[in-house]
Amino acid sequence: MLKIKILIFTLLGVILNLPSIKAQVMDSPPLDGVYEKIHNLNRVPIPYAPLREADALWTKRIWRVIDMREKINHPFYYPIDEQNGRKSFMQVVLSAIQEGSITAYDIGNDEFLIPFTYEQIMKNLNSTDSVTQQRDYPPYDYYDTVIVQKFEPSTVKKIRIKEDWFFDKQRSVMDVRILGICPILDDIDPVTGESRGSKPLFWIYFPDARKIFANAEVFNRFNDAARLTYDDLFFKRMFNSYIYKETNVYDRKIIEYATGMDALLESERIKNDIFLWEHDLWEY
Repeated sequence: MLKIKILIFTLLGVILNLPSIKAQVMDSPPLDGVYEKIHNLNRVPIPYAPLREADALWTKRIWRVIDMREKINHPFYYPIDEQNGRKSFMQVVLSAIQEGSITAYDIGNDEFLIPFTYEQIMKNLNSTDSVTQQRDYPPYDYYDTVIVQKFEPSTVKKIRIKEDWFFDKQRSVMDVRILGICPILDDIDPVTGESRGSKPLFWIYFPDARKIFANAEVFNRFNDAARLTYDDLFFKRMFNSYIYKETNVYDRKIIEYATGMDALLESERIKNDIFLWEHDLWEY
């Protein structure tokens, strides 16, 4: 008899706890895939080879632009909305700045001197316009109102890169290190709709941001099982770009002394000079 009472109380306890058990199960979403993807979440950036000043036989500082509208650069731009754990490059950067994992710096120069807060960045990016509207009820008078247009990361379509090329005589290789990244907007005249050039947003120091980029997945068009990260794209140079400036005595950009096709040819000349420097070093 005692065993029967214990069994009844046990069954009643199970029945009463069924809703809570069901709620606990429903709190965790189903696995979207055949296995749990944890590899990239625990990745660390590939460390750079050590470099001494005495081993840098030759150096050249270059500034580039990555246009994310090019097909090869689409992994930087898409997805526009977060999808399957993937975010666009701009979404990853803004999220990291907001949580304090990445420090943004003033665009006044690219020497990473003046930090920018997330609130300062969004204040500059969110636009406010004063417009005059008419009421839809008598006496149908006019009134002024302010419309706030929130910034959309998808409006950023280009990235500037500051990098140093150098020849390491200890390893006998030509190498490159990215120092800074700067998202830029196309500055469009709201009245005429014509382009007024580019509007840089902020600089980030790339070596400090590599940990964040190494944990942010990007799309791999060849194999979904071998997900890449933004750090892979930069480290393996899996992007297309053009040079807009090199170190020079006048500290000027290419566009300041060449335009149109001449500017493109000048960009290719600088790129080719870096290749020829290493090529001529080993030519006998």
